[in-house]
Amino acid sequence: MSNNVKPDGSARQAAPAPDGSALQGGLTPDGSALQADLTPGYIDTTKASIARVYDAALNGKDNYEVDREVVRRLAQIAPEIGRFTWDHRRFLVRVTRFIAQQTGVTQYLDCGSGLPTAENTHHVAQRIQPESRVVYVDNDPVVLAHGRALLVENDQTHFSAADIFEPRQILNDEVVRKYLDFSQPIALFQLGTLHHYNGDRSPASIMAEYIDALPSGSYVAISHFLDPENEYTEVAKRLQQIFVHSPLGSGWFRPRAEILELFNGLDLVEPGLTRCVDWWPDGPRIKPLEPAQHCIVGGVGRKP
Repeated sequence: MSNNVKPDGSARQAAPAPDGSALQGGLTPDGSALQADLTPGYIDTTKASIARVYDAALNGKDNYEVDREVVRRLAQIAPEIGRFTWDHRRFLVRVTRFIAQQTGVTQYLDCGSGLPTAENTHHVAQRIQPESRVVYVDNDPVVLAHGRALLVENDQTHFSAADIFEPRQILNDEVVRKYLDFSQPIALFQLGTLHHYNGDRSPASIMAEYIDALPSGSYVAISHFLDPENEYTEVAKRLQQIFVHSPLGSGWFRPRAEILELFNGLDLVEPGLTRCVDWWPDGPRIKPLEPAQHCIVGGVGRKP
């Protein structure tokens, strides 16, 4: 199926760029690149983007050759890289459903939201709790283009271009402060983000700053690449090698103990930190897990 056609056969809409033009660069049915003559000048197509690499792994259309090359290299190590990525995306859907149905929280701060798929945070939350407010945060220019388009159609959903690895910047951001009430519980998502942090701080210290600012009763959801320290460690190390030494330049697989530190100050919701595919799945597993699926975990914590 073409990447520009939805499963129902209808055409996908190209995301507008900030100047209103259409983004180009999808795939033809044979997998070759579409012409990208209209690629906006503000996008550097020589460098891979986290959001676009994930989009390519999910068979999306908003990616370029440099992003698809990263996915091809990952697939040489783990042909199941698509399942690995979908495990993560479906984890987001189940977490959002849990929060919307069971916690009473109606405010969401989704950090590093990435490019839209069929079910995004606001779709899931607002279907269950129509009054839910969602602020997405991402500074990727292609993601921002989608975000600006989203503002037109949903007045309960907003977008910020702040840096998700700078908590003070996020917490003082004009959009975040305008639409989220920090006197009431908030659901904070850092899904598939912290393993791409390349700065000098520890990811745990970044999360500690966020958690400290959240009111009691808030929830924090995190997913992260895992070094399982067992027979699947070799797969994790080889995937990390591709992520880090590709044009993407990041993607660290950390041991479980380090990932648990990201939840300091929170009470983990059952089943705790577990493989994304195993966090309250929608039904019984009928297929055995592939090796890479053992290498991404997620969890949800509540601030007492």
